[in-house]
This record gives sequence, structure tokens and C-alpha cells, in this order.
Amino acid sequence: QVQLVESGGGLVQAGGSLRLSCAASGRSIESSDVMAWYRQAPGKQRDAVATISRSGRTYYPDSVKGRFTISRDTAKNTVYLQMNSLERDDTAVYYCYHRQILPFIEVWGQGTLVTVSS
Repeated sequence: QVQLVESGGGLVQAGGSLRLSCAASGRSIESSDVMAWYRQAPGKQRDAVATISRSGRTYYPDSVKGRFTISRDTAKNTVYLQMNSLERDDTAVYYCYHRQILPFIEVWGQGTLVTVSS
């Protein structure tokens, strides 16, 4: 079973950058059909902000496109989220997510808080 541990969150000023890390254990991230970063702000639903497929294809919603970049290091079994030009609306708890299709397995990390101040 994959376990995910996020790190790298914190307080940053608007316009600044942060890099989140998601360290996987128990199984290689190469077994993942999808790795992703989600975020959830208070009172809002949890939404994906970056996904990367097994083939390396990435997806970003318009709200973060051009500012966020997802990447993976299979040697370190870690997925990253580079966040640039941060805005106050980026304030949220960020979660790492793993999905395997066969057999179907979904795993969430515990989350890391990102706070963007003006």
C-alpha cells in the first residue's frame, strides 16, 4: 500500500513561490496511473490543481496554468508541485493523491497548509 507524506507548505507573500513535495513509500510511484495535487480552501470543495499520468502527461486547470508545475522524481519516489506567482486565492490545504486502476486504489496524503498573504 502506498503512503504519501506532503511537505513544503508554509506562509508566503503574494507573488512568491513554494515547492511542495510528496514522498511516497510502500510502492513505487511508477505504479501510479495518476499522481495529483489537490487543494481545499475553508468552506470549499477539494479540487485538483495538477495531475500527471503514468505516461507523463500533465493537466492544470486554468486557475493555475502557467504558474504551477507538477513533476516527479522516480529515483526519490517523490512528486513535486512548484508554485510560482502565488495569489491569496491559492491559500488552502494541499493534498497529494495517488490512483492505481488495476486493482483500484486511491490514496491521499495528510495535507500541507499553504497560506498566501497580501
